[in-house]
This record gives sequence, C-alpha cells and structure tokens, in this order.
Amino acid sequence: MQFKEVDKLNIDVKEAVKKRVSTRSFEEKALSKEDKNRLMDINNSLTNPFDVNVRVQYISKDSGADGVQLGTYGTIKGAKDYLAITVKDEPYAMEAAGYQFENLILYATEMGLGTVWLAATFSRKDFEKAMDIGSDDLFPCISPVGYPSEKKSLVEKLTRVGLGSKNRKSWEKIFFLNDFEHSLSKDDAGTYEQSLEMLRLAPSSTNAQPWAVVKEENKFHFFCDYKNNINEDMRKIKHLDLGIALSHFHQTAMADGLTGKFEIEDIKFTTPENMHYVISYVAK
Repeated sequence: MQFKEVDKLNIDVKEAVKKRVSTRSFEEKALSKEDKNRLMDINNSLTNPFDVNVRVQYISKDSGADGVQLGTYGTIKGAKDYLAITVKDEPYAMEAAGYQFENLILYATEMGLGTVWLAATFSRKDFEKAMDIGSDDLFPCISPVGYPSEKKSLVEKLTRVGLGSKNRKSWEKIFFLNDFEHSLSKDDAGTYEQSLEMLRLAPSSTNAQPWAVVKEENKFHFFCDYKNNINEDMRKIKHLDLGIALSHFHQTAMADGLTGKFEIEDIKFTTPENMHYVISYVAK
C-alpha cells in the first residue's frame, strides 16, 4: 500500500498538544459564524496518510438538528454544536479518522475552543437523524465544540478523576528498542524524542493509551495494544486511538523539520499476543 504525504499543520503543534484538554462543560451559546466558518474551512483542507475520505459534519442544536434530541447521556453540559465523523469501512479507516480529526481538534484548541472525543457516551441514533449518513458508513465518534465554561460540572469533575485524564503511561511501558524486551531511552530516541513525547500525551478512549512503538534503527514500528477477544466495535476504537497518536507523532516530527514516510514493514522480532502491528514510519 502506498501512503500519502500530508501537509504540516500551520500551528504550534506541541503547544496545542500540551494545551488540549477534554472539555465537557461549555458556555450555553453556539459558535460564532466566524469561528464556525474558520473551523470548517480548516477541516476542508485536511487529509491523512491513508488516503481515506474522512467526512466531518457540523451539527447545530439551534438549527441543523431540527429539534432532534442529541443525547450524550449527561456527560456533556451546555454544548450547542457538534462535529460528527463518518468513514467507509475500508483498510485503515479508523486510523485515518483518528489522524485527520485530531488535526482538526488541535486547530480548534489553537482557536481557544473546547472539544472532547466521544466514542461511546452518545446516542448514535439521535445524531444519525441530524446527519447525512449512508448504510455503509462507519460512525465512530463525535466531539462537541464550543467555548469552555469556567465552571466545571460535577460530571466533568468526576469523569476527570475516574479516568485519570492527566495520567499517561511512562516511557518504558510504551516505547521499546529493537524488540519488546528492551525499553527505549530518551537518548536512544534521538531527534524523535519530542515526537514520541507528544504521542505519549495523546488522548484515548477511557484513557487506555492502547499503543506501543518499537524503534529499530531508523524505523518506528507502531502497534495497537488490545486483547484478541474484544468485540469489533472496541477493536475499531483502539485503532481510532492509534490514529490520534500517529497524528501527534507525525505532525510533531514535521514541525521539528524531520522527514520520513509511512510504510508496511516485515516485523522479525517476537511480538506479544496483545500487540497488533499496524504501520511503520521510516525516518530519512
């Protein structure tokens, strides 16, 4: 498979990654016309390395939803606007959705807007009534988008504590050198230390961080971490999460002036049963 080159984001990626938080409490007002137009113009310019068509639909409670109740099971407060993602069921669809939509999330963060990835805590049937969606479309996630409220709801406070949203796995648990037996040090990461660190900070469903990276010479092999017996919907979410992580890694590398390309490699070292190889990045 041939992977596409994508453009570098026109923002301070590392600053946006560090600034981004999962926002669940919003001011009860819609996005301004200017902010909506800017955000959707940015969306129309985004692509992904997997050459998958990722569609982002803007849904407004005040207009486009035509009175449809947009259910988020009480997890979101005050939001008037949502972004919904659909893709066709094809190879790398979930990685593409995660990669491309996270780039939009980072732009929204730079604009001062609040967002949060929702893959489970929303009513798909409610949202589908307000969307242009085909029978063969996958609809993996949504995000509210709006102006963050200074006052956090009780649900948001409890969710942050329950998920440990600020917590991230340590380097030695997700980054490896040559195989899964040896941890990767920051010195061994070399010029890609910041790219890996921004990957480490990526958001994921239930903060599971289902990824691992093995550096082998100038190659970085990306794996998705999950048990073989999970259901298909959960498997898709894990690969969506990896797409988010790939966005952070790749965009940080480009921001740091590093070049490389995505490829499929023949993995020679022993891989744990729960580690599923997805893709490699070959540094130039």
